[in-house]
Amino acid sequence: MSGIFGVVSKGDCSEVLLYGTDYHSHLGTEYGGVAVLGEDFQRQIHNISQSQFKSKFFEDCKKMKGNKGIGVISDSHEQPIFLNSKFGPFCIITSGLIENADTLAKELLSKNISFSEMNGSMVNVTELIAKLINQGKSLISGIEHMFEKIEGSCSLLLLNKDGVYAARDRWGYTPLIIGKRPDAWAVTSETTAFPNNRFEVVKYLAPGEIVLINENGMVEKRSANNDMQICTFLWIYTGFPASSYEGINTEVVRERCGQKLAEHDKDIEVDLVAGIPDSGVAHAIGYAMASGKPLRRPLVKYTPGYGRSYTPPSQETRDLVATMKLIPVKDIIKGNRIAICEDSIVRGTQLKNFTVNKLWAGGAKEIHVRAACPPLMFPCKFCLSTRSINELAARKAIRDIEGRDIEDVSVYMDPTSEKYKKMVEWITKDLDVTTVRFQTLEDMIEAVGLPKEMLCRYCWTGECPKSGAVREKQEAEAI
Repeated sequence: MSGIFGVVSKGDCSEVLLYGTDYHSHLGTEYGGVAVLGEDFQRQIHNISQSQFKSKFFEDCKKMKGNKGIGVISDSHEQPIFLNSKFGPFCIITSGLIENADTLAKELLSKNISFSEMNGSMVNVTELIAKLINQGKSLISGIEHMFEKIEGSCSLLLLNKDGVYAARDRWGYTPLIIGKRPDAWAVTSETTAFPNNRFEVVKYLAPGEIVLINENGMVEKRSANNDMQICTFLWIYTGFPASSYEGINTEVVRERCGQKLAEHDKDIEVDLVAGIPDSGVAHAIGYAMASGKPLRRPLVKYTPGYGRSYTPPSQETRDLVATMKLIPVKDIIKGNRIAICEDSIVRGTQLKNFTVNKLWAGGAKEIHVRAACPPLMFPCKFCLSTRSINELAARKAIRDIEGRDIEDVSVYMDPTSEKYKKMVEWITKDLDVTTVRFQTLEDMIEAVGLPKEMLCRYCWTGECPKSGAVREKQEAEAI
C-alpha cells in the first residue's frame, strides 16, 4: 500500500509536507511525489527505488511555496496526478488496490476518455481514479461514483482551491487520520507523521467518510458507512510501530501477539528470544516478556542503507535487500537455542536463505520460528500485502502434500487438523529449522482488540463478505 499525507497551513506548508510525507517511507519503495498549491499548482515526482525520499525532495520542497499540499510514497505508480477537470484543476493521490482497473479503463476508453500517465502497458491507477471522479456531478458525487465502480480499495487525498479533500475507502481497508495544531490541519495514513510535526489526532476517518480540511478547520462532506473491514496486517506487519489505527497502537498489538505466541510454547526451552528486524522486534519483545527469556540481537539490521525486503516489486531486489541488510552477531548466536519471532511467513524464501542460514552458520544450536499471524492462504485483494497465490509458503506446502493445487483449503486452516499439522511440518522442513509455530486467528484478533467483524481477514481465510455483498447487490440491481 502507499502512504499519503496532506496539510493546510496558515503559512507556507512545504516543510511540514516534506517531513510528514517522509514518515510514510516504510510503506512504498517505487515513487515519491508532492504537490503544493499557492498561486498555482507545483508538482514533483521522483523515482525513490534507489534513494531516500528526503534526499530526492529536500531541494524541491524549499522551492515550492503555498499553504496547501499533498504528498505520497507510492508502492507501484507515479503520483500525484494533475487533472484540469470540469470541477476546476486538482491534484490527487491514492492508496489501495483496484482489482478491476483494466475493465474500468476499457470502459472509459470506450467513452473516448484518454489516459496519458501509463505504467508500462497498464494505466496509472491514480489517473484512473481521477477520471472516474470526473464522471460525477460534483467532486463528492464523483468520489461516491468511484467507490461504487471499483473492486478493491481506495483512500485518497484531493488538493484544489478549497483545500484538501480526504476520502477513506468505503470499507475502511486503508486508514486516514485527521490531525490539528494551532496553525495547521493535516491528514495522514500513519499517525507516526504527527508527533514530531506537533499535530494531535482529532479524528480517525470512518469508512466512506469524506471531509475537507482548509484554513478554517474541518468540514464533513459525506457521512460514514456503518461497516468496517480494516486491514489486520497493518498491526501485524505493514504499519509503523509508533502508528495507531482506530486508536490502537501497532507496537502494543505486536507485543500482545508475542505474548500469545509464548503462552503456547511451554513445551520448548530456549536460551534467548530475537525478532527479525524491524517488524519482528516488537513481537519478540512480547514473547520475551511472557516467557521470561532474555531478548537479544543475533541479527542486526544495517538501517542506513536498507529498507524492507518485502515491499520491492521484483524478487531480485527483495533478495538483494534481504541478503545485505541483516548482519549476524556470531558471539550471540553460537551454541544457543533461539526463538525467532517474525511478523509472518509469506514465501519463506528470504527467511530460509537470508536469516535461518545465517543463524546456522553462526553456530545456533536450535532455531524455533514463531510467526505472529496464521499461515497466509490468499493474495491480498485490497492493499498489495501479498501477491501471487502460488508463491505463498502454505500453498506450496499444500501443493506438495496433495500432489496438486486444491480449491478448498479449509482443512488446512484448522490448527487442530492433521492436515494443518502436516503443512506446518512441511514448512518446518523446508525452512530447515527446529520448529515452526503460527499464531492462531483467534489469538491474532484478540491481540488487535477489535471485533473480528471489523477486521479484514482475507489473507488467512479467503472470506470477503463486504465486497462480496456489494457485488451481489450490484448484480441483483442489474437483473
